Amino acid sequence: MSLVEPEIHVKQCDITTLDCDAIVNAANKSLLGGGGVDGAIHRAAGPELLNECRTLNGCKTGEAKITKGYRLPAKYVIHTVGPIYSGSDTDERLLAACYRNSLDLAKENNLHSIAFPAISTGVYGYPLAEATEVAVKTVKEWLNRNNDYAMDITFCCFDKRTSDIYNHELKRMRL
Repeated sequence: MSLVEPEIHVKQCDITTLDCDAIVNAANKSLLGGGGVDGAIHRAAGPELLNECRTLNGCKTGEAKITKGYRLPAKYVIHTVGPIYSGSDTDERLLAACYRNSLDLAKENNLHSIAFPAISTGVYGYPLAEATEVAVKTVKEWLNRNNDYAMDITFCCFDKRTSDIYNHELKRMRL
């Protein structure tokens, strides 16, 4: 039995508008900005984010690094690099590591609310339904292992289709 009741939400919105302890950036290995969520976060946070990211020496696939949020409502940005989809078993392992390492980093920094985009489902080509299953399963496993730590988790969805798939997967995985 969980000591702290976890909160998991699905919201259809722009992740850069969320007021939480940390938003997760689906970054590329350089951490120096890019397209999609990565570009939107860098634009909204301002040039200070890029300056701090330059000091981090990039990030490997599946790992996570943290910066300040600067001009974002979120206090911090956790940058993680998802896998480029290849159809191999490694894809699932690396994608799960993105979620697990982001949550571990949030806990290490005493953060209690985090918002995730649909990591790797854009230009990295991970099929949305498969990626959603990995995301929800990994987050639920993390919450079970860390049941003494209060964490409010939001899956931030860019569009209705993504939101519907996350809501369906959450309902499917409820015990």
